[in-house]
Formats: sequence, C-alpha cells, structure tokens
Amino acid sequence: MSEIVIENLSKNFTVKDGTVEALKNVNISIEKGDIYGIIGMSGAGKSTLVRCMNFLEQPTEGKVLIEGKSLGDYSKKELQKQRESIAMIFQHFNLLMQKSVLENVCFPLYIKKMKKRDARKKASELLEIVGLADKKNAFPAQLSGGQKQRVAIARALASDPKILLCDEATSALDPQTTSSILELLKDINKQFGITIVIITHQMSVVREICSHVAIMKEGEVVETGLVTNVFSHPKSKVARELIMRDTDVQSDEKLLATEDRIKHGECIRITFSENSAFEPVIANLVLTFEEPVNILKASTKNVGGVAKGDMILEFKKDSAKKEAMKAYLKEHGIEIEEAVDYVDT
Repeated sequence: MSEIVIENLSKNFTVKDGTVEALKNVNISIEKGDIYGIIGMSGAGKSTLVRCMNFLEQPTEGKVLIEGKSLGDYSKKELQKQRESIAMIFQHFNLLMQKSVLENVCFPLYIKKMKKRDARKKASELLEIVGLADKKNAFPAQLSGGQKQRVAIARALASDPKILLCDEATSALDPQTTSSILELLKDINKQFGITIVIITHQMSVVREICSHVAIMKEGEVVETGLVTNVFSHPKSKVARELIMRDTDVQSDEKLLATEDRIKHGECIRITFSENSAFEPVIANLVLTFEEPVNILKASTKNVGGVAKGDMILEFKKDSAKKEAMKAYLKEHGIEIEEAVDYVDT
C-alpha cells in the first residue's frame, strides 16, 4: 500500500473576479520511505498541493489518503492528531526569533505536554543529528540561512513524523548550502525511514535527492515517473524545458567547417548513458562522416548517482547523411529523440 495517495484532487479559490482552479484532477501515489519530488514553474499549483497533503488547505474535490485513510474522514481533533505524523518545513524557516535554537526545537514538544527536562533532552539529540549541537543557546538572528533550515528540520523531527513535507525548503539558500541540506535530508530519510516530499522549481534539487518525480503545469500533473527515466525520456514539454534549464555547463562551441555554417537544420536531443558519457562520440561522428554538426546546448549531470549527459545537436540543413549519423550515434550507446521543443525559435 502506498503511504500517500492523492485521488482526483481539485482545489478552487474564490477571488474577486471569479474562481481560480489551483489544482485540477491530480492523481499521485507515493511509496513509504520514498523521496518524491513535485516540480513546476511558479503558479503550477505545487505549493497548494503540498498544503492539501496535510489539510492545511482542504480540497474542493477528491481525496488525500495517508496509509489508506482519507484525511477528509477525520474529525477536527483526529485531524490535529494525524498532523503530528506529517511534519512540514518551509522556505523561510518560520522560527521563533525571540527563542533560542534549543527552545525552537522544544516548542512542538511543549505543545504535546512533554516535561521540560525530557523535551530539552530530545531537542539536544535532534540538534546533534542536524549538526547544530554547538548552537543550541544561539538565537535565529545569529545563524546563517542553512543553519536556520537545520533548526527547522530538527523541529520538524521532534514530533517523530512518518512524512516530511518540504515546501521550497532550499529556495532561499545558495547552491553549496542547498547541497548540504539535501544531503542532510537524504541521511534523515535513510536513518529514520521518513517519507519525504520535496516541492521545488529547481530540477537540480530533484535530480540530486529524489527517486520519483511529478511534474506540474497550471494545476495539473503532466508527467510522473522515476527521476532517471524522466531525465532520459521526458514526455512533456514542461519536463523538457525544466531539464534544459538545469544546465551545469552550457557550450557555445560549434563543430563547424569554416565556410559551411549550419542554419535551421533538424535538431535532436541525445542522452549519454553511464558508459558513453566519457567517450568522444561527437568528435568521432564528425571525423567519420566529414560533416559538421552544431552543438546548441550541452550539459552533464549526476542523476541518482549516475552520470547523464545531454546535448542538443543540429544537423546541416538538407543533410543526406543525417540518418546514417543518427544510426552511428545509436550504435555507440546514445539515445536519440526529436528536439523541437528544446530549441528557441
């Protein structure tokens, strides 16, 4: 049984000018212990969706099932109890600025009526886990953004949750700090078996930490699957756009003959496999067929610990050799698909 199941979920908001459909018939299943990414551009509905997962926002239609039980069937008191098992961290940390780091982590424990001595002991253990044992007497204003997020994570863990919802939890952080926070979340997932749902607009976050992903656009889920499969074979236009924006290295290098420039030829996207990523296949292609190709975009990424390379290639217009060149690439372990949506017109 999946730990989280979203069934035919819709959410409407009434505004001055009418009704806004924030979510439209969303269906997602998340397995226990998974790290699941939900990604989309601004306004895609992903933050509304994650707030429906703990009923901070009640859906207009559809169901949210946690371990097979619908949140809509709970009484107000039962729902409050259920929320203890669904922790949440936010982009801007939401710490109590007038309280110390230790007291911030103790706060949910005090709400549960835990004795102060026991709460402080547990909070100290959690601060050790997130690497802030030496900051327990500091105040949030004295911490960096990454340290504040670590406090927020420790506080979220205080209620011993089964599920951790992360709403743009790394968006306010620099890339190096983001990586350290994602590494911490991976460690927590492994150590405690907590199911983690990551809401983000950054494909780099998804490929670094998530095993599965749902891609959203305008309130709808347009694609789901294993992260490695989505990167290798994106089916939706928005997935392709997100992947191409997630470029670690962009190359303007063009393998062009001096007097034979390429203009408006056919474009393909190629994906390097783990074995082919370090072979000079493109250079060998040009040498073999004695015909230039244009490298419009190129990147290499770590997807689930596997090297994945992407390139957008453009063949010479009306090339008589392009089908043979495609066959050559396939013979050398390169995956190919059309790239109409990747190239700016």
